[in-house]
Amino acid sequence: MKIFESIINHKINTITAEELMKYAKQFNITVSRGQAKKIAEYLRGKNINIFDDYERAQLIREIAKAAGPQTAREVNKLFMELAKN
Repeated sequence: MKIFESIINHKINTITAEELMKYAKQFNITVSRGQAKKIAEYLRGKNINIFDDYERAQLIREIAKAAGPQTAREVNKLFMELAKN
């Protein structure tokens, strides 16, 4: 399972706004292009483990500051979908 987690975390830490938009659409999550850009810029190079509850919660708080609480909730849903698949 560690390899799967590493692959998902690598994708999250290198995601582009376009990729984030694609995944959001795939999972029926509403994220604007501007919000996706802010989130992708924040994530790039952070080396965040979305499988760690504490790290994910901190990340979601930071996303809420940058893109708003509703978007943070939507992105958290996306992370949860990615983590369970």
